Amino acid sequence: MKKPESRRFGRFGLVERLIAVLLLVVAVDFIANTVLFERASSFELHRDDAERIAENLVLARRAIERAPGSERAHVTQALSTKRFVLEWSAPSQRHRGSLGLANLRAQVVAIQPELAHADLELHLESIPGRGNIGGSLRLNDDSLVSFRTHARAAWTLTAGRMASLLVPTLLLISLAWLLLRAALNPLRSLVRATRHLGAGPPKLVPEHGPEEMRELIRAMNEMQERIHQSLQDRTHTMLAIGHDLKTPLARMRLRLDDGDVDPEVREGLDHDIEEMRLLLDSIQAYVDTGGTNIPAERIDLAVMAETLVDTAADRGADATYSGLPSLEIMARPVSIRRALSNLIENALHYGGNVRVSLRRDGGAAEITVEDDGPGIPEDRIPDALQPFVRLDTARARDTAGMGLGLPIVRKAVRLEGGTLDLRNRPEGGLRATIRLPLEAA
Repeated sequence: MKKPESRRFGRFGLVERLIAVLLLVVAVDFIANTVLFERASSFELHRDDAERIAENLVLARRAIERAPGSERAHVTQALSTKRFVLEWSAPSQRHRGSLGLANLRAQVVAIQPELAHADLELHLESIPGRGNIGGSLRLNDDSLVSFRTHARAAWTLTAGRMASLLVPTLLLISLAWLLLRAALNPLRSLVRATRHLGAGPPKLVPEHGPEEMRELIRAMNEMQERIHQSLQDRTHTMLAIGHDLKTPLARMRLRLDDGDVDPEVREGLDHDIEEMRLLLDSIQAYVDTGGTNIPAERIDLAVMAETLVDTAADRGADATYSGLPSLEIMARPVSIRRALSNLIENALHYGGNVRVSLRRDGGAAEITVEDDGPGIPEDRIPDALQPFVRLDTARARDTAGMGLGLPIVRKAVRLEGGTLDLRNRPEGGLRATIRLPLEAA
């Protein structure tokens, strides 16, 4: 089956495409100049313009030849007008224009035959200044008289000459823009894919564009699959370790029920087993917050936050809620509940109290969790958001967990397209602010 032209062109690399553009511009330039040369060689003026040029040249030639050599420059200047500029020069090499006007020369010579013996030359001026038609003739002593004049009919040739210079440049710019746009389209797809790298299953980018771009996309797709496989292996390993460790912990707890164990020893071991259980639960929660395959649901964030606060207050904790009585958003309820619960428990554990408030800010819900504790050193706030980091200077050594509380919150919030901001309050304590979009990200 024959491939479409676009597919065949797509097999060219950037170098081949640039060469093709340059060749096309050269071809357009050649064609434009050929057409212009043909038009210039067959160009003729209106009768009155041709007679004016012929008469001026004859009169100038006669007057300059009769003047002494030292005065010829002054005579030439005196004979010049705004529409017919003359210049005299001693015998020298003659300048001939690139676009000779052969038919116009024959037209002028037919009007004034004596100009045939003056080696008359006519051409189109490259850059119209004091005239768009130029030329020269020789005097009897081989000195030169150059002239420039204006002719309305010659403006079409001048415009054609300008077009022959501009069209290839404009064409090159247009084709370069199209080529770069076509080359950057797959690059844009690649940039979009990198933003989701490591977040969920890999989204393979179609391989298209120049050969160099296809190789880059192919390498990017392979890297996506390797990263995804590595993340899956890590997740499965962590879940397997957590699951396997729960079994010996359960056996140890059963053995503690043996009446022969000293009560003081039983209490210490029971505390250690509970802490290990919390460690495993935090690992499980941290892994689960990456579940992008869980669909978002419509939940009432105000009811969820107030319920968590009431539960803490029922245990005797200093916990209060203020703000909207109801605010619905689209989010994954399990991960958001876990995030709010972690913030509330952290505030109670490290600050001794917690104040939760909720408000609507434009198209987002903003929930704030504050406490009156010691806060976090400013230079350690970024560290507090890293997994498995314990801030010993701000936290007690007997704290349960693996330093996964705030990282779990951040992962859950990012999963919903929201943001988490941690700041120390000027009056003391820590303020955690979560912004969540009202609609699913």
